[in-house]
Amino acid sequence: MRHFLTVTDLDAGELAAVLDLATWDELPLVLQGHGVALIFEKPSNRTRQSMEMAVAQLGGHPVYTRGEEVQFDTREPVEDVTRVMAGYHAVLAARVFDHGVVERMAAVSSVPVVNMLSDFAHPLQALADVLTMQQVHGPLAGRTVAWVGDYNNVARSLSEISALLGAHLRFACPAGYSADLAELERLELLGAAGVTMTHRPAEAVAGAHAVHADTWVSMGQEDQKATRKQAFEGFTVDSDLMALAAPDGVFMHCLPAYRGIEVTADVIDGPRSVVFQQGHNRLHSARAVLAFLMGVRP
Repeated sequence: MRHFLTVTDLDAGELAAVLDLATWDELPLVLQGHGVALIFEKPSNRTRQSMEMAVAQLGGHPVYTRGEEVQFDTREPVEDVTRVMAGYHAVLAARVFDHGVVERMAAVSSVPVVNMLSDFAHPLQALADVLTMQQVHGPLAGRTVAWVGDYNNVARSLSEISALLGAHLRFACPAGYSADLAELERLELLGAAGVTMTHRPAEAVAGAHAVHADTWVSMGQEDQKATRKQAFEGFTVDSDLMALAAPDGVFMHCLPAYRGIEVTADVIDGPRSVVFQQGHNRLHSARAVLAFLMGVRP
């Protein structure tokens, strides 16, 4: 039995297998007659829609559960909720604030646990990101992936999967919001073709095949909004910055996006943007990883 809490729960070959499965028009109905618990402490558009449809397309029955219904560690301990739900479902998936919650679930679960997002990682998004980049550019090895903004959970998962698949990584982060040296060294050890950290967006974006951005203020950080807006001044991805990317470079964003803040409208709504293709790929990658965890292989 396998869990998918972070990208590195799978090796490079296994990730390649999942990405292969994501290109299949149809997959075996491995969830036929089974339920999948989808627990949401955080609200979502893409995650809920893609996961429910992925379960349905594999023949299963998704059961959406709000965080206030289970009240982890208030109404019941995480471990009790997990053990009970594992008796009902073939897979448990959770979108949580604290990554420790999904780790505790995995420690006691008798069925696979999937991290639909935590403060530490967003592995489902990373799969969709790479699937999109492969559709545009082919194999990721040797390509340059740029990140502009906070080195957050989305950046970490994107970086891990890109490193495992042999890409060059470039980060442009404001002072105080960068990955530390140990993290950069870890990405190199995962197999990245190169890892660069800078405080200058132009340096990171120059010649990049994919330019990624994210909101400057994630859920749970609302009290930092003013501080972050000031710290991230100059980190908006605009047309001048995108002009520095490779001629076939694309703009990517996990959404929701705030036009005029981390990205200008002419970029995200322009011809170099693939954000909606990227969003749609959340379904294909979710379906693939669920199938993989249930034993399907290319």
